Amino acid sequence: MSSVNKTNLYPNGVQPNHPTQVEDQLLQMAHIDYNKLTIQHNPSVPALYEDALVYESGSAISSAGALVASSGTKTGRSPKDKRLVDEPTSTKDVWWGPVNTKLSRDVWRINRERAIDYLNTRSRLYVIDAFAGWDPKYRIKVRVVCARAYHALFMRNMLIRPTAEELKSFGTPDFTIYNGGAFPANRYTSGMTSSTTVDINFEDREMVILGTEYAGEMKKGILTVMFYLMPVKYDVLTLHSSANEGKAGDVTLFFGLSGTGKTTLSADPARMLIGDDEHCWSDHGVFNVEGGCYAKCLDLSVEKEPDIFNAIRFGSVLENVVFDPNSREVDYADATLTENTRCAYPIEYIPNAKIPCLSENHPTNIVLLTCDARGVLPPISMLSNEQVMYHFISGYTSKMAGTEDGVTEPLATFSACFGQPFLVLHPMRYAQMLSDKMTKHKARAWLLNTGWTGKSAAKGGSRCPLKYTRAILDAIHSGELAKVEYEKFDVFGLDVPKYCPNVPSEILNPAKSWADGPADFALEVAKLGQLFAENFAKYKDGCSKEVIAAGPSL
Repeated sequence: MSSVNKTNLYPNGVQPNHPTQVEDQLLQMAHIDYNKLTIQHNPSVPALYEDALVYESGSAISSAGALVASSGTKTGRSPKDKRLVDEPTSTKDVWWGPVNTKLSRDVWRINRERAIDYLNTRSRLYVIDAFAGWDPKYRIKVRVVCARAYHALFMRNMLIRPTAEELKSFGTPDFTIYNGGAFPANRYTSGMTSSTTVDINFEDREMVILGTEYAGEMKKGILTVMFYLMPVKYDVLTLHSSANEGKAGDVTLFFGLSGTGKTTLSADPARMLIGDDEHCWSDHGVFNVEGGCYAKCLDLSVEKEPDIFNAIRFGSVLENVVFDPNSREVDYADATLTENTRCAYPIEYIPNAKIPCLSENHPTNIVLLTCDARGVLPPISMLSNEQVMYHFISGYTSKMAGTEDGVTEPLATFSACFGQPFLVLHPMRYAQMLSDKMTKHKARAWLLNTGWTGKSAAKGGSRCPLKYTRAILDAIHSGELAKVEYEKFDVFGLDVPKYCPNVPSEILNPAKSWADGPADFALEVAKLGQLFAENFAKYKDGCSKEVIAAGPSL
């Protein structure tokens, strides 16, 4: 179109500005002025690389071709700074307390304005439009507005990338993230406890980030949204789990905290990976929430995790890793910047990924993973529905204590539904939905302990060999393990198999192989049972008496 208002001083005149639909939406919804900055909508991967290298300190290209990025001061999530807006459409459903902190609508408006004011001061913004949820019946349209190319590439990888046709008809997003993370919150504002805040407003369907540039806040923010929207609005169960599918179409869900083997065990060469972290279980089957994977990189090697190692290439984002300044080779053992080194890559970088990432089959097996460093839980137990709910709500594993604090016993760690920081509803609501779906679709549930046997880790016990854990899992998938004879495990009341193919029978019941005798074993089991009971007391008010009774008998 030709320019107007030509003069002798300005012979080219003024070019009329016709905004794109995205620019107009941002102006109308957030007063982000496209006249004062450049808005890059769904830019290509090479373009994001170029901008990150030019404009963001700490950026580089690794020898494998991944973009290396620095998240600044914060190298992990800030769960104590997560807040939900107290508004009438959601407040009655939210599980208010230590996980979900109330934020007034007035303070929400202040924080939102602060983030948008910051974004308006940038010379360029990145807008990523993509989907969360692979099932078209339930997927939501997500828009990310950010000032860093690294953040844009991260979310491009983690969300589901639309086709060119889908992008044309994207329209108004269902949920928008305004990431002003480089700019701090005003800690003197009512309700703020630091310069960091991660706020979610379910009524406005928006999220605001201030005071942290850690990209994982956006990923887990979308999971939090799904933990609310799917159960409340669509009667779909959201799960912090991995999932895979066998050749016969049988689906297995894996739940487990860090160090339990969730990533390793779900990455089975004989099965297709549906996803590694976030899923929903609907009346139509199971679908992945994400379009990518977010893997831990500390001590990563091609020998231990070949699929992840080989996924780190052009298009992937490496966070806070240390690399050689000459060769640009990454030292995955170097935790100088943080132990929480990460890589985000598209799920299609995994060779046996199931694309699209969903199954029309319902789960056959539910596997709750734990790594019991005390060595008292059996390597495998079959769970009743009430026990599934109890152990799902408990979300137990253990970690070895650091030598600096003088603690010599393994530390018990509990996280409700294996994802407590991201829950919006009371854990019992998710547990009841899980139990109901298991009953309806005749799924079996298992407690799989990948931890120690014979003795605790602190007293020189050995961890259950991975080959035995894989043999147990193979027997679960083949259906053989469900057919063998079982015996009761005291205190916890678990059903323990007397036989499992390719696994020594003496390790199946730890009471029979405990090195320090039956009296010492009984004492250690009682100690662990007491820790379970103390933790579960936090959830009793919302739980049925049957679920409470499924816990340890002390």
